[in-house]
Amino acid sequence: MSPRLAIVGFGLIGASLAASLKRVGHDVEIVAVVRHEAAADEALAAGLADRAVVGAAAGVAGADVVLLAVPMLAMRGMLVEIAPALAPHAIVTDAGSVKGRFVEDARAVFGGPGDGRPEGGAGGGSGGAGRLARVVPGHPIAGREKSGMGAADATLYAGRRVLLTPLPETDADAVETVAALWRATGAEVECLSPERHDRVLAATSHLPHVVAFALVDALRARQEAEQIFRHAAGGFRDFTRIASSDAIMWRDVCLTNGAAIVETLDDLEASLASLRQAIATGDGETIEAMFRRAKAARDTYVD
Repeated sequence: MSPRLAIVGFGLIGASLAASLKRVGHDVEIVAVVRHEAAADEALAAGLADRAVVGAAAGVAGADVVLLAVPMLAMRGMLVEIAPALAPHAIVTDAGSVKGRFVEDARAVFGGPGDGRPEGGAGGGSGGAGRLARVVPGHPIAGREKSGMGAADATLYAGRRVLLTPLPETDADAVETVAALWRATGAEVECLSPERHDRVLAATSHLPHVVAFALVDALRARQEAEQIFRHAAGGFRDFTRIASSDAIMWRDVCLTNGAAIVETLDDLEASLASLRQAIATGDGETIEAMFRRAKAARDTYVD
């Protein structure tokens, strides 16, 4: 019997994982866990899932691996909902952009030794670490500005990186099981701490999205906004493409990784202030030096 993967939240990220696994013929039964019958019908009609179930608790019953692909502020409520229905051996992983908050949510819901609950917390589990031994936080570094099941892409993760941030309690076999699922899509898998993940992603993903949203919103408010957007060139379109991303998802990222994002915003503001001063005073040497440093860094570290 094939292992069963229940994907809770069958939007771009979850549906693309399903499509990727289907494309390569990976040996896994995929269950699309959705909120409405129409979405269940869509998932089956598109050939993205072997079964589709309405309701999280019913959808994860009997699953070997459960992937939560829901907005960050919905994670804790979803963990509470599925906890009683999880099989004792079931692995719980996620695709959220903020790992510290997911770890906090998992500890709050599943508990563990020393928190006043019986070992294993809400869902039972293995060994002294209880249910937390089967928790593998994760984050695929891939996406696009479009959202929803209809935007699913079977090649979305090919050649991309997936970051896993296991807890000290997490079983090694649980980590390897989740890593194998992502590797099957063509992704490269790395492990790091939740804290390091959130600091790095605040700079490389969260800040660019925040800046793109802010820039477009600032230009939208200008008197000549229509002309600005109508005559936008390729550079503007490339830079602001991510401002078309899902607003709720990125609101949740800001609210759950706020401290790290504010730190990167402070660094950016200091750099912008220096550049503004150089432009205002006609200091071409400073402008060119900054641009050369930036070009060299990007050419060195970014393909």
